[in-house]
Amino acid sequence: MRIPESIDAGLIRLQRWTLERAEDLDQAIEVSLPELMPFMPWATQGHDVEATTGYLLASDREWDNGENYNYAMLTASHEVVGGCGLMVRQGPDVFEIGYWVHSAHAGRGYATLAAMVLAEVGLAQPGIDRVEIRHDVANPSSGRVAAKAGFRQVASVEAVRRAPSDSGMHLVWVRRRP
Repeated sequence: MRIPESIDAGLIRLQRWTLERAEDLDQAIEVSLPELMPFMPWATQGHDVEATTGYLLASDREWDNGENYNYAMLTASHEVVGGCGLMVRQGPDVFEIGYWVHSAHAGRGYATLAAMVLAEVGLAQPGIDRVEIRHDVANPSSGRVAAKAGFRQVASVEAVRRAPSDSGMHLVWVRRRP
């Protein structure tokens, strides 16, 4: 697979995470914890720069191994406004897209832009016939992003509760090759 390390998405740029961004990422997470904690199991009061550094090291290793492709969402001035990625956990012919947005930048369409361009990148890869977004039914904001990004809701599935507000049910949204 040939996944680009940098993608121009118009208002934002998606850039492969690097260890040099640990402090920026950690600050974005810290400010956004109240919004992230309900649905992101990694977002806890105990989250610190050590956890962020561990994530970035794992992201680098996973990228090189072709397991997951995690990006910083950056403004033109290189400010971190969130994170997103293509994940292979749903099987060999599908990418799952995940995203989160810094609280101070929510509602500006950044997650939608990221989902749109990641869907295009994912569907352009050999052997990938669909991309998915999965989110908890109690998190309708993620569903609005999926719908605006051109995904179609196709199922609801039981899911393990991993974060405080998880309901145990996820909605599955899909985009396929045209």
